[in-house]
Amino acid sequence: MTEPRAKFRIFRFLKLIVLSLVFVTVLLLAAASLRTLSLDVNVGLQLADWEKTNNVSLVIDQNRREELLANFKEAIRIPTVSFSNTDINTTALKQFDRLLRKAFPTVFSSSSVHHQLVADYSHLFWLPGSQPDLVPYLLLAHIDVVPASQSDGWDAPPFSAEEIGGFIYGRGTIDDKSPVMGILQALEYLLIKGYAPRRGFYIGLGHDEEVGGLQGARSIMQLLKQRSVQLSFVLDEGLAVLDGVVPGLEGPAALIGVSEKGQATVKLSVSTAPGHSSMPPRETSIGILAAAIKRLEENPMPRLFGQGPEGETFQHLAHKFSLPKKFLMSNLWLFSSLLGRILERKADTNALVRTTTAVTMFNAGVKVNVIPSAAEAYVNLRIHSAQSLQEVLHLVQSTVGDRVSIELVSGFDPLPVSSSSDASFGFQIIKKTILDLFPTVTVAPGICVGNTDSRHFKDLTGGIYRFAPLWFRPGDAQRFHGVNERIFKNYEELIQFYFSLIQNCDTRQLPEPHSAVHEL
Repeated sequence: MTEPRAKFRIFRFLKLIVLSLVFVTVLLLAAASLRTLSLDVNVGLQLADWEKTNNVSLVIDQNRREELLANFKEAIRIPTVSFSNTDINTTALKQFDRLLRKAFPTVFSSSSVHHQLVADYSHLFWLPGSQPDLVPYLLLAHIDVVPASQSDGWDAPPFSAEEIGGFIYGRGTIDDKSPVMGILQALEYLLIKGYAPRRGFYIGLGHDEEVGGLQGARSIMQLLKQRSVQLSFVLDEGLAVLDGVVPGLEGPAALIGVSEKGQATVKLSVSTAPGHSSMPPRETSIGILAAAIKRLEENPMPRLFGQGPEGETFQHLAHKFSLPKKFLMSNLWLFSSLLGRILERKADTNALVRTTTAVTMFNAGVKVNVIPSAAEAYVNLRIHSAQSLQEVLHLVQSTVGDRVSIELVSGFDPLPVSSSSDASFGFQIIKKTILDLFPTVTVAPGICVGNTDSRHFKDLTGGIYRFAPLWFRPGDAQRFHGVNERIFKNYEELIQFYFSLIQNCDTRQLPEPHSAVHEL
């Protein structure tokens, strides 16, 4: 009797566990469904009526259109290439300075614009506002570009600004001469119309962003810091309007970067006794280092999806997906691990999930019959917001092992995450301007996997945002720093965007948002 009773009790106990698990699962799914419905109800809530600022309108006729495109193309043709910190095309930078003064005569001659060269080749413009109590902001862009060669396979010479199929090809069309020229063109038109800002603002154009911005943007920051300037927000390059880029997303999405990943460049080295190739040892410096690199590639950094601003991106976009993706993205508290596993399958979305590891250089050997005494490699890491530089270095060391020496060449922690709340002046002004220009676009916060000049300004403001109204379609991300960089002939839209943004910033304060509380 004892054994059957014991079995019965065990069976009843297991049954209770199963029923409990089913009950808990039902509760979790019910909560998830309610959250999904709640988010759907709250989607698209608009702020209350904005303060009227009497914005002037911009009409670009055919003559203006031809002129602004000619100036933009001339900017692309000037090879302002930064090869390294010590190798920058200063001749081209001087030529670009002359172009700016020719293309935007009102900006450079207006008594309301204070201009100065910084570090010889960068530019800082200051427009005082009529209401000095309004905290100023900074529009940031950079003049320099990365190298490009026709031999890489370009459809048009990389500094030709040639038009093919409605696109303008050339290095800098995306990164970053379209914002450089667009900002100044917008200001030129505003000044011609007699515009005087209520809120003062700065325009900073760095000349060495592609090699770290240590002379240009950092010098501009130091200059503002010496003047005790505090900024309402900074707007720099970074993210864009994505159209058809995210699989399953209905319609285009404008992502405003609220942070950017940190970065580290690490040198790995191994030293062994040299020797003759006819009498090789069991292990060589090359073999030891190659094995260490193989371990790095086979053991990626931990998956951290949902622990940084990338989680908020998908929550904002969830309503634009169909089931089951909508359900997963609306309930990251339950499904972040599952979604992270899905995203890590592709290189572009894997960059959102973790700190990425890329071996970019490997050097060893001097002669085919000599076993080298040293081998070295360089690894570039882009650090997720939930990790620090020191954590990443520790993980690299534990993976490559004690026989490999590690040297930090350069690096910095991820940038602070700027707010995207209804009370965030910079984010909401940028969002409003996007929706004014592109009413059907969904706006969401995002994370920049690359780095920008804006990182130098984190001591001057708590609001750093990264966005330019460029349209990215499938394949365009690979053109960034790659072959066939190009812009669809929507450069005019960039001018419209900055023309409206500057005026929208004259708003004294944000309107009160509608209540987000709804009965379900």
